[in-house]
Amino acid sequence: MAGHSKWANIKHRKGAQDAKRAKIFTRLIREITVSARQGGGDIEANPRLRAAVTSARGSNMPNDTIEKAIKRGTGDIDGMIIEEVNYEGYGPGGVAVLVECQTDNKNRTTAEVRHVFTKFNGNLGANGCVSYLFERKGMIVLDGERCDLESAMDAAIEAGAEDVEEESGFISVTTAMEDLHNVSNALADAGLPVTSAELVQVPSTLIKIEEKDALTLMRLITNMDDLDDISRVSANFEMDDELMARIEEKL
Repeated sequence: MAGHSKWANIKHRKGAQDAKRAKIFTRLIREITVSARQGGGDIEANPRLRAAVTSARGSNMPNDTIEKAIKRGTGDIDGMIIEEVNYEGYGPGGVAVLVECQTDNKNRTTAEVRHVFTKFNGNLGANGCVSYLFERKGMIVLDGERCDLESAMDAAIEAGAEDVEEESGFISVTTAMEDLHNVSNALADAGLPVTSAELVQVPSTLIKIEEKDALTLMRLITNMDDLDDISRVSANFEMDDELMARIEEKL
């Protein structure tokens, strides 16, 4: 889990940069639309949609924009057809990489994903080659500079969270998929600084990445994550804090 939460925190720090490029709203709108199409427009009855709307509100997305995205998903208003596509493959060091996409042009997205895998010593694999190594969970990120681990852990456990970790100034709280909304609300009600809450893919097993492969792997992941159609990149690696710090300086 360490590798996953470290990457979640790197993504969290990248969030400000992504927002400047207006990518974060585009991704959230697509996630809301796809979630509503697959599970219906009732936020309370659709955990994935509820998580997407929570993230959108946390990013100060206007309610009108959220409502329109939901209606596009349910077919109540016309809009671009967004297709959800997942890609699976391997990165340097044999690390499993799961790429979740939402696209209006599958051929374009496939070509872009394949290019990134190839450029950074990875391989695009067949469907099912690595997805069995991941499980969808809720991930809540707290600002570790505005709360302490003990308070966060007490509140998270009381609310039904599965795991709590502190890394690089952030506290990550893992929940069952269906518990994300309730745990996030409980932490906020307890006065804890919730900065994001989303559904993620958590690896069941981890590979310890060697230094010779670490920088290329992280470049593969960050370049993949920067593609317009990518909603999430997950990988089953871990590395020690010292190596992670050196790699982050080079990204």
